Amino acid sequence: MPPEWPADVPVPNVAPRQPGVLPETALGADEPQPTSVLGMTTLTQSIVPPKPEESAEQPERKPDPRPEPQQAKTRSDSAPVTGSSSFPGTSRRTGSRASGRGRLGAGLVEVPIVPVKDPASAVLEDPVVSENKRFCNNCGAEVGRGKDGKPGDPEGNCPTCGQAFNFRPRLFRGDLVGGQYEVLGSMAYGGLGWIYLAKDHNVSDRWVVLKGMIDTGDETSMASVLAERRFLAEVEHPNVVKIYNFVEHPDPGTGTLVGYIVMEYVGGQSLRELALEHHREAGRAEPLPIGQVIAYGLEILPAIGYLHSIDMLYCDLKPDNVIQTGEQLKLIDLGAVRKTDDYESPLFFTAGYAAPELATEGATVASDIYTVGRTLAVLSIEFAGYTTRYKHTLPGPDSEPLFALFGSYYRVLKRATHADPAQRFASAEEMADQLTGVLREVMALGTGRPRPGLSTVFSVETRTFGAGLVVAERGEILPAPDPVEVATVLPLPLVDTDDHAAAILASITATEPAELVAALMNAPQDSIEVRLRLVKARMEQGDLRAAGSELEAARRLVTDPADWRPDWLHGLLALANRAPQIARDSFDRVYDAVPGEIAPKLALAVSAEQAGDHFAAARYYELVWRTDHSFVSAAFGLARVYLAQGARSGAIEVLESVPDTSSHHVAAQVAAIKIKTRAHEAEKLVEHELHDAAKRLERLALDAERRTQLSVEVLESAYGWVKAGKPGANPANANRAVLGCALSERELRFGLERCYRALARLAGTPEQRHELVDKANAIRPRTLT
Repeated sequence: MPPEWPADVPVPNVAPRQPGVLPETALGADEPQPTSVLGMTTLTQSIVPPKPEESAEQPERKPDPRPEPQQAKTRSDSAPVTGSSSFPGTSRRTGSRASGRGRLGAGLVEVPIVPVKDPASAVLEDPVVSENKRFCNNCGAEVGRGKDGKPGDPEGNCPTCGQAFNFRPRLFRGDLVGGQYEVLGSMAYGGLGWIYLAKDHNVSDRWVVLKGMIDTGDETSMASVLAERRFLAEVEHPNVVKIYNFVEHPDPGTGTLVGYIVMEYVGGQSLRELALEHHREAGRAEPLPIGQVIAYGLEILPAIGYLHSIDMLYCDLKPDNVIQTGEQLKLIDLGAVRKTDDYESPLFFTAGYAAPELATEGATVASDIYTVGRTLAVLSIEFAGYTTRYKHTLPGPDSEPLFALFGSYYRVLKRATHADPAQRFASAEEMADQLTGVLREVMALGTGRPRPGLSTVFSVETRTFGAGLVVAERGEILPAPDPVEVATVLPLPLVDTDDHAAAILASITATEPAELVAALMNAPQDSIEVRLRLVKARMEQGDLRAAGSELEAARRLVTDPADWRPDWLHGLLALANRAPQIARDSFDRVYDAVPGEIAPKLALAVSAEQAGDHFAAARYYELVWRTDHSFVSAAFGLARVYLAQGARSGAIEVLESVPDTSSHHVAAQVAAIKIKTRAHEAEKLVEHELHDAAKRLERLALDAERRTQLSVEVLESAYGWVKAGKPGANPANANRAVLGCALSERELRFGLERCYRALARLAGTPEQRHELVDKANAIRPRTLT
């Protein structure tokens, strides 16, 4: 399993209690009670959303731009995000697959199954709202609190603003609501009302949930229920609780009709409950395993994206509002759901999860994306201060070990919760694509098995660079991979299918750079995609100055501030211009934008290698290679930087991991043979490496000349080792031969002579043949004939 919170890292203390953030008191006295931010209840709050200005200009972010709203007053210190997009019709660059549901964990990670609860067991024996959770829904003041040892009254008027409150249940066992729903009792209470369990006598006595009001005198809460009644019956998604009906029932005290939502019963546990259970089992505030948290995110995002596709916003995502039942997640509590063009009804949110611009720009797709990022953060780290110090930020990798260990995951959360809504993921599907890539990476690192996946935004690696540049020839210095070649073989962004020149680009069949440049220059329509392809074609021509001019032209055509493609081409151009540090900066920005992709990490690795930063190069090469073995360039690169750091065994291990199905398997094995036989001094060689190198060579399918050349390498190393006095020789291996030659000076001389003469017969020129014959004569031991 992937690494979790390290045992030697102290768990941070929880920040002091804040208004509306209350300690959980449900833990038993005999159970471990670890300090945990999830052991604190965060209450839903509301604001009046701002209305858009009629003259406001449309923002340039695509798709589905929203009008920029005006400043609005709020009675909360929270605020969320802006931006927009939807699942259907998004471009390839931001994702184009239809929403759908697979097995929880995307088949990559096992998530513990949560058994479905017996509905009757969910009924509370004594349904009371704890005093420390009683707040006025109008002004937020404490209400219903006891004094001088006397309990507080759950019903009355707020002493601050006069708003009526009533925290007592309105329905009791045996009540028949709407002529068909028999109440079994109260199950729980939330930010907007009591929740009751009932049986539907009109539909096979199925279990249903009735959601009522905490305070029927609160117009804001009533407006939320009425909003649910209007449009929530439209929602049909396997990961969203189903709304069946809306009924009314008289209040037992006043006779006033009270509205109730009738919804699907979901028997399971909320993500908050699962996290607290994990804490109790661990005996400390240990976050859920990162793989499990990401799996939850991948189940939540299609549901959020579905709501966006039907012009709805969820608004109040948090661990309390997601239930796992079996292997499925469901979004519950749809009280905060609203239409994207709703600027009239109250906007509900929870501090610590809501985006910072909610009060000024209203709820948007981007504000929902923000809540997903915050929810994942709260579940995966002990996020002390997430409603205070880190209310709108994240702790960095320097203070959070999990983020230091899984940098790609940190970057996903960082982009999802970016302060600028335009820089967040444009859609739930785009975030899901990147989160899937991160899950593959996390599981590959945790299990030691590659987890490859097809990118939706980058092409595959069509050519490998640096395969022959792992070990220098004897007496030579190893040259680094040619940066111009590397820049032209790194993957390219896939063509944005929404670009108006996409069809034209698809019809171009030219392969030679000059022909491709001519075809692109004659394209009937100019576009950013045409310009980006011209940058690459000019680079392949070797005309880097012209490539730079085309890149500037492409930048002028950018309309989306989150478009990372010009940065990618800028990095390639800087690499080709032998400016690796500039390239690293560009590729790092791309990594921030698409943290689940392999290509930016490969580009960062080669840039760091070119800059001489072998530590960073090794980190990125390893990340790529462990995740996806189709990127063979990463294996050779990792072996190179390991050798540069003196880690011979690490380099050999990497080369050994190149699968025999790869077209570069032989090249990797040849490099491993050379590493084993080329210590700087003969006395550093180890006997078993000589035998291993010989066995590797015997197994390889090579032509006669290449096999003989490598045989010379092995025998020369063995000869040097013997001449050095056989350091570390194992007597048990005294009779073992290397390529048919006993480990003695005489036998190794004969073996080398045979190899030199064989190479002489295969030489291409008389000069080479004479040189090899001279070597054979020189190495031959003295004999009587």
